[in-house]
Amino acid sequence: MIENSGLAELKKRIFFTFLLLAVYRIGIHIPVPGIDGNALADFFASTQNTLLGLFDMFSGGGLSKLSIFALGIMPYISASIILQLLTVVSPELSRLSKEEGAAGRKKITQYTRYLTVLITVIQGLGIAIGLENMSSPSGAPIVYTAGWSFRLITILTLTAGTIFIMWLGEQITEFGLGNGISLIIFAGIVARFPSAVVNTFRLMSAGEVTLFVLLFLLLIMAGVLLGIVFVERAQRRIPIQYAKRMMGRKLYGGQTTHLPLRVNTAGVIPPIFASSILMFPATISNFSHIEWLNKVSSLFAPGSVLYNIVFVALIIFFCYFYTAIIFDPKDIADNLKKQGGFIPGIRPGIKTKEYIDKVLSRITFWGAIYISVVCVLPMILIKQFNVPFYYGGTALLIVVGVAMDTMSQFQSHLISSQYEGLMSKAKVKGRR
Repeated sequence: MIENSGLAELKKRIFFTFLLLAVYRIGIHIPVPGIDGNALADFFASTQNTLLGLFDMFSGGGLSKLSIFALGIMPYISASIILQLLTVVSPELSRLSKEEGAAGRKKITQYTRYLTVLITVIQGLGIAIGLENMSSPSGAPIVYTAGWSFRLITILTLTAGTIFIMWLGEQITEFGLGNGISLIIFAGIVARFPSAVVNTFRLMSAGEVTLFVLLFLLLIMAGVLLGIVFVERAQRRIPIQYAKRMMGRKLYGGQTTHLPLRVNTAGVIPPIFASSILMFPATISNFSHIEWLNKVSSLFAPGSVLYNIVFVALIIFFCYFYTAIIFDPKDIADNLKKQGGFIPGIRPGIKTKEYIDKVLSRITFWGAIYISVVCVLPMILIKQFNVPFYYGGTALLIVVGVAMDTMSQFQSHLISSQYEGLMSKAKVKGRR
């Protein structure tokens, strides 16, 4: 009976998750008032390789439609990253995250929400003013009636939409299956898959893509996906030994465990930051007619040699930078020393910190190379072989990572329900 209730709870969580994701996808198609949808679609067709195209991917196509969810969950992610950076330099935030426990984390979450609203208001105002000055390639204005009434409606609509998405993500995390924020981004990226398949068959029927090229593309995609799964699960396990201690009449310690260090500790943050920086000149050039800025933008066109070199360099830099922010070897070494743990052959304290830092630096380098290959490979395929590779490396990393995390939670719920069923059977037998 308990086993059945555990499975029923899992089904309920899955249904709840799909229901809220469906609500999110419906909202993507509700536009902000006062917009000419056809003119906006024509404008976004010319901004595929700019920051607008990148943000449109993370919003699940909501920005190109200027829907009520146009900003997506990116303001919340930006606020979270800003708070993480401030935690390193602010003693007050550092104390909240390390010493206050659950109450401190709750306070930081509250600050993140306030900062999300502030970022959304600023971005909403910028988008409203920008749209008033935009027109489609044919010259048609995007906004029907410009002015502060349109700006205020846009700010209120986009802010409310982002707050609602943030609430949806929190509800999925608490009552659904998986991380809600990640699943919302996942849903937005995967939603483009059907149109990509249809477009591929259209190109095949037109003779622009041959069957051999399509099979080659599928093999490359399968190889990339397998590589991502393998590296995302890869760990460097540092052995940890705990000394034996007498407390009263009992002997504690003496066990051996390990400290797992992920090869890709920074996750998808480095390619997002690197893409944003490199796409900035192309974005600015779309709104200006400055000659030198257009030349700089053409030099950093996605797929060019210079773009790929700078892109890889930025990914490596942000891998080390973000890893240094979220992982502190000194804290790990201090905690091990307090708990009586040590690495065999390494002295506790500063030597342990140096050893962990050395190992982390080495595996971070290979993690950065892995991210660079995954992100640059699609652009090379598009540029050199003229194949329709619809998903960039950043999107693939997000999709595979979120799918793996969700499946691990799914398996945990299954194991938990089976364990509860076994315990209930054991109790029944014990009463007899």
